Amino acid sequence: MVELIVVLMLVGILGAIGASRFFERSSFDTAAYADQVRAMLRYAQKAAIARNTPVYVRFEDNRISLCHNEPQGACAAGALVANPGGFSAADDATRAACGGADWYCIGKPPNVAWNTAPTADWVKFDALGRPLVSGTAPGGVPGGLTLSISGGRDTATISVIEETGYVQ
Repeated sequence: MVELIVVLMLVGILGAIGASRFFERSSFDTAAYADQVRAMLRYAQKAAIARNTPVYVRFEDNRISLCHNEPQGACAAGALVANPGGFSAADDATRAACGGADWYCIGKPPNVAWNTAPTADWVKFDALGRPLVSGTAPGGVPGGLTLSISGGRDTATISVIEETGYVQ
């Protein structure tokens, strides 16, 4: 009988700790947003190679988007990279930050933040799929690019490998 009571107490304690993770939305937002950004970076690299033209990933205040021209001001309408799914306004944050457009843009959810190392406003994938970060010398990203996405107690890290542009 004592063993049963101890087991029930342990299950209750573990359940209370584990259940709190399921009710914190920022944990889910962080993981989902990191997966979306990872897919976007991979698509940008593959699109640059397939189209033999540079693709810029723009890190803006409330969104991350893809554009074909160098990020100086707004991306021209003819330079927007189309979303491979046809329409990107899937959630409230994306609709608010990107509008109802069919270009590849992901709005940042509330309670989620990101930072890049080295600090970058954009990363360009050239026609060979190699990354070049704003503010670095031509020829690559020394040490690669690391994008940290955090929200609540969780942090997701995305790495872009120098020279190859591989996203992991």
